[in-house]
Amino acid sequence: MKNILLPTDFSENSWNAIKYALNFFENETCNFYLLHVSSLRYIVIDDSPYIGAEKSLEAIYTTPAKQELRKVLKRIAEQFSPNKSHRFYTLSDYSFFIESIRKQVEEKKIDIIVMGTKGASGLKKVIVGSNTADVITKVKCTTLAIPENANFKSLTEIAFPTDFSLSYDIDTLNTISELLENHSASLRIIHISKKRQDLNSSQRKHKELLEDFFIHHPVVFHFLKNKSVEDAIQCFVESRNIDLICMIAKSLNYFQQILFHSKVKEISYHTDVPFLVLHEKKRL
Repeated sequence: MKNILLPTDFSENSWNAIKYALNFFENETCNFYLLHVSSLRYIVIDDSPYIGAEKSLEAIYTTPAKQELRKVLKRIAEQFSPNKSHRFYTLSDYSFFIESIRKQVEEKKIDIIVMGTKGASGLKKVIVGSNTADVITKVKCTTLAIPENANFKSLTEIAFPTDFSLSYDIDTLNTISELLENHSASLRIIHISKKRQDLNSSQRKHKELLEDFFIHHPVVFHFLKNKSVEDAIQCFVESRNIDLICMIAKSLNYFQQILFHSKVKEISYHTDVPFLVLHEKKRL
């Protein structure tokens, strides 16, 4: 059974992510946790001390949030056929956003966070793009980010950009393998370099590991030359009709051009393609 966290600010953008998640995990047994966080950054209650304001916080933020969460549950019931494999729970919190996400990931043993993201050109009062970027970089939990215009469709092509400079945890590769099996999808492993050059011995070793691991899956390696990683990915995604981009969290320094502006953490990848950022699991 998977535990899925669905942060929501009650926008259409976050609703789109919820819809995507329900379709994405349609054939899997899941607990879905709908979470709304009233960020402490925006909470100001006169000049009264915070401790004395507990009841006011409850009345102003928590109670309305619970009402809105019930509306989301009703919307799900109206738009989706009953699924005996899916259970839904609502959570409301007033805290710093990332701290609240971390707490829920730990307490509910969350396997994956699914949340919407807006590009930098469409930010509203609540900067969803910034929140998503913070979750990806600051919360050690696999995250599926859904652009606001993304519509769910069966996965047939998954892109996996890599520079072959790092080895990957077997559990992480198993997650990709599971995706390929569950959706009967093909994997496109992409290496991008600014100039044409051969792989070094370490890169060749890591490439061979991927070849061996995915030997029973439809996998193709692509070698692209482009000064811009973002441009290379953009062209590849469009030319291949890619349905999902998969990346490993520890490679984010290399692929920050795909996800973020160079100076501020806002999602800037302007496509309708979701991206999955995988975190390696903690070893006990």
